[in-house]
Amino acid sequence: MRYAALAAGALPALAFPAANLEFLGWIGLVPGLALMQAAPSRREAVVRGWWFGAGYLLANMYWLAPNLGPGLLLLAVVIGFLWTAVGLAVWGLMRPPVSPRRAALALIVVPSSWLVTEWIRSWQGLGGPWAVLGASQWQHPAILALAAIGGVWLITFALVAANTGVLLAITARSAPARLVGAAGVLIAVLAGPVSFALTAPPPVSRHITVALVQPGIESTAARLAESERLTASVAGRADLIVWGESSVGYDLADHPALLSSIERASRSAGADVLVSQDAENAAGAHIKQALVVTSTGTGGSYTKTRLVPFGEYIPLRSVLGWLSKISKAAAQNVVAGTGAHTLRAAIPRSRPLTFGVLICFESAFPDMSRVDTDQGAQAIFYQTSDSTFQSSWAPAQHAALGALRAAETGRPVAQAALTGDSAAFDDRGRLLAWAGTSYRGVLYVRLALPASSARTLYDRLGDYVPWTATGIAGLAALLGLRRMRRDRSRPANGILAGTSVRPDLEPSRNAGGSALAAGAEVAEVTAPDAAAEPGSAATPSD
Repeated sequence: MRYAALAAGALPALAFPAANLEFLGWIGLVPGLALMQAAPSRREAVVRGWWFGAGYLLANMYWLAPNLGPGLLLLAVVIGFLWTAVGLAVWGLMRPPVSPRRAALALIVVPSSWLVTEWIRSWQGLGGPWAVLGASQWQHPAILALAAIGGVWLITFALVAANTGVLLAITARSAPARLVGAAGVLIAVLAGPVSFALTAPPPVSRHITVALVQPGIESTAARLAESERLTASVAGRADLIVWGESSVGYDLADHPALLSSIERASRSAGADVLVSQDAENAAGAHIKQALVVTSTGTGGSYTKTRLVPFGEYIPLRSVLGWLSKISKAAAQNVVAGTGAHTLRAAIPRSRPLTFGVLICFESAFPDMSRVDTDQGAQAIFYQTSDSTFQSSWAPAQHAALGALRAAETGRPVAQAALTGDSAAFDDRGRLLAWAGTSYRGVLYVRLALPASSARTLYDRLGDYVPWTATGIAGLAALLGLRRMRRDRSRPANGILAGTSVRPDLEPSRNAGGSALAAGAEVAEVTAPDAAAEPGSAATPSD
């Protein structure tokens, strides 16, 4: 059954790109939840939740194996432990018999427990928010409307609630409880489309055309030359040109000739160029930096803040540094920046554009794009290089995250990738353009810009959904612990005090009658918890 839980954890991975079986986001958790529900004890439900979490992470992050080596298995085992909370919630509220009240509580507590798991592992030190379940719905703007209200977290809550409701509708023995489960599914499924229908995008202040350069070349000098050539070919057809991550493998401050060459390309194109430096600076620090290059020099810059664990730095390098010898883990730690902030670029025949730029892995973090929006960004650009994972599902999964960030912030989002996938989305997360890993050239996209003052509810309120879920899960845990202690102590106290036998169950006078009657009464008192925890204060064998 534990191996089955491991396999069940892998099933939802098919809901993400590149498989894109998004419907599994709504039902793909049911087999795993059912295994937790059917566990013979609380402890076994917790263990099955752990195995399920490990399977979920291994399947969704398999492409990290070249970088992490055996560290991927360690990551899955350690972070997978967080799903024990889901196993505990499922077993505590959904094991038979399920009353309508318990069914209603399960529809709130189980999604909250899952959401707390995702929120905790979204901390950068634990790997970051990759494969958050809500991201599986990136192709459905009607569902993405929930992201504008509560971020990707609210989509995740709706998906887990739907899976919980499906399981209740299938397994609950009473018709009212099954009805509660079915109602939960209906509410979760309709929440997004209703939100989409009742909200309207902000008015458009102006349009700009952006050119996303995808040279498709990995060697440092060749990709720079090709990026310059493609930029010069734009020739007035774009208002801003965006290059991918690590497009410039040199510190331009120390290479004035290279900077002059990019300036000439900017003049030929008639637009500013947003490049990405990936090099050691004069002080010997390795940084990744987005830099605006104009026809006459450089503008603002942004240094990457959230680094890829093991890919760009090794946590606790003094302890785990050996991983770089047996895998592609970072040989040297990249120096992190100080936080997200906006940049400005000149727009031909229009006022300057204030925009946010984030690099690679940072597209997974909702809070960073919110910071840019709060600072007045009218658009958000991501620069990435996924060439290490070119033949895996990673490039498509990475590009799809732009849809979530667009819907959350109400801003158009575009991602430029060196070797793909490059993509662009409007302010409701609808796909505007996509260039896969086989594409070489320039991807043009026209973006409708909202006013810099426009805000979604998620922009204004932030992560209130995971905070609320944390409160719900914490309260449920405290109440569950209190009830567990009360149920464990009740039978023992009753037997010692001689009060557990009701007067109407007077022991018969035949041989063994007294023991039989007392045993019957103890069984009646302890039945709700007897099957729950073998080896606890009172079990059938006791």
